[in-house]
Amino acid sequence: MVASKATFTNCFFNAIMSVKGDIMFFRKPKRKNLSSEYITELKNFIDANLEASDYSVDEETGVLYSEEAFPAPSCNRIEKISNVPTAAAPPENSAQKNFTGAKATAPRRDYSAPAQTAAAPKFTKAEKSLEDMLGTLDESFSEMLLRKIDEKNMTDAGCYKKAGIDRKLFSKIRSNPQYKPSKPTAVAFAVALELSLDETKELLMKAGYALSHSSKFDIIIEFFILKQNYNRFEINEALYEFDQVLI
Repeated sequence: MVASKATFTNCFFNAIMSVKGDIMFFRKPKRKNLSSEYITELKNFIDANLEASDYSVDEETGVLYSEEAFPAPSCNRIEKISNVPTAAAPPENSAQKNFTGAKATAPRRDYSAPAQTAAAPKFTKAEKSLEDMLGTLDESFSEMLLRKIDEKNMTDAGCYKKAGIDRKLFSKIRSNPQYKPSKPTAVAFAVALELSLDETKELLMKAGYALSHSSKFDIIIEFFILKQNYNRFEINEALYEFDQVLI
């Protein structure tokens, strides 16, 4: 019994040791599809297009703030009320004194004429009401996706399989016109349909997203679309290389 346990332990240990060290030590696997020159070109594209974010995180509080709008919130900037100096009295104006040297009294506020308040804006009949604007909604993400599938002469199954999307998730998108998928899911459909950059931006906008140059993920997607490289495995390999979420 002891020998069988030892044999099982040795076999299990040998099987573990036979696995690549990349998995054991959580190292990135070697690139299989993308060459070093391709990755270098992508890195240069990211460096040339990546814009600095307007927001920063305060190291002490962890609060996201904008340096232009507000200064960084910090606990060191909070002072005790007792230590805050009181405002100094305004300098005395010599013009307010009469010729005898006595200080002139401040004029009383005039309450005879009431202050005029701004009139509330009146909406004309030509202006659209909120109900009218909500009644003219644009094409939703689901509707545009199904339209693009028909325009590309693809089947529904062929599209979601190429995008790597589960059938149940695609069924939710197809049955609910107002369904909002995640951004990687929307990008995966754009890649599967081989949409142009403008079409991809339009499809993402239908789901409430956009391609921004402040995100490495967005720049990598834009790079592959401009290259007309719609290989999802190569795109995921590049996203993994730069520690981005996969599609």
